[in-house]
Amino acid sequence: MTDTIGSAAPRRFTALDVFRGITIFLMILVNTAGPGAPAYAELVHAKWFGFTLADAIFPSFLFAMGNAMSFAMRKPLPARPYLVRLFRRGATIFVLGFLMYWFPFVAHGEAGWEPIPFALTRVPGVLQRIALCYIAAGVLVRWLSVRQILVACATLLLGYWAMLVFLSAPGMAYDKFGTIGTHLDLWLLGPGHLYKKDGGFDPEGLLGTLPAIVNVLAGYLAGRAVQRDADLSRTVRVMALIGVALVVAGLAWSPWFPIAKKLWTGSYVLLTTGIDCIALAGVIQLVEVSGFRRGTRFFVILGRNPLAIYLFSELFVTAINLIPVGPDHGLYDWVGIEIFQRIAPGALGSLACALAYTMLCWAMGWWMDRKGLVLKA
Repeated sequence: MTDTIGSAAPRRFTALDVFRGITIFLMILVNTAGPGAPAYAELVHAKWFGFTLADAIFPSFLFAMGNAMSFAMRKPLPARPYLVRLFRRGATIFVLGFLMYWFPFVAHGEAGWEPIPFALTRVPGVLQRIALCYIAAGVLVRWLSVRQILVACATLLLGYWAMLVFLSAPGMAYDKFGTIGTHLDLWLLGPGHLYKKDGGFDPEGLLGTLPAIVNVLAGYLAGRAVQRDADLSRTVRVMALIGVALVVAGLAWSPWFPIAKKLWTGSYVLLTTGIDCIALAGVIQLVEVSGFRRGTRFFVILGRNPLAIYLFSELFVTAINLIPVGPDHGLYDWVGIEIFQRIAPGALGSLACALAYTMLCWAMGWWMDRKGLVLKA
């Protein structure tokens, strides 16, 4: 890496673990909305153009991953072992994501339980995008200076915009099924390996991974700034101001490049990166500058073991919903409808069910933290 990390003694920033923990908490809450009633609008992804709280969570996780990467780079390895570790970890995360979507590997059909064929298993996904972004960002930050990283960010965002506009059919750049990204996924993977619930469009498709790399790089730069500046209060102020500028830039770009999480547009990247800079600055101010630590361990527990807790949250809810309760429901659906919807009908009951499940996942994280168990890819 052209710019080397300063020689100051390493410092652990609790605020970064808190930030990552908040992201995991919200991710589980959104992903496991209780059944039986629509969730609150802000906890549901925008159908296409637009922005909700739910749309801010995935890019925040990528931003937090970039933060963590900046700390890992304090003592950079020689090139060969660095690349081996980078690609091994990325491949492991990708495979875990693929297996997570294939799980439970069987489905109940007319002849009973039957294997789910590989040909119908989704290849892109959340962990898969994380893995690809991790590898790409890891290569860039290892050999580029800060200025070169900023140039790379601009190139990725503008290049992605150009590909959508000039490689899609006329007028179809931002169409869910007409955009070049969807055509690329269908050509490379086929419909059987794509997301099944959106008519053949995959929100974690391959081309949309390019701008998502910028969220990781932004988190990396924010992490470097936190480590290098002796005046943390000044860093917080500058980070918050940069965040505001990025939000304004994203909104200003949106009339030409609409804000869309599923398309991962450049305006969406600027908006979410700006929100993350503001949020991280606020957490650092509260935890590191003001010294407020009460209750932070709740989120630190989630932030120290994000991969394990996320995998558990996705796999366990699938597993318990395989337990039939009556003719129409699995166990999780039954609990959401027959218990939480009876206590609090509507969106509040859906939120209460999701919150209860999120706390169950937190309890698993608490147990792992107490045992000193950390899942590292």
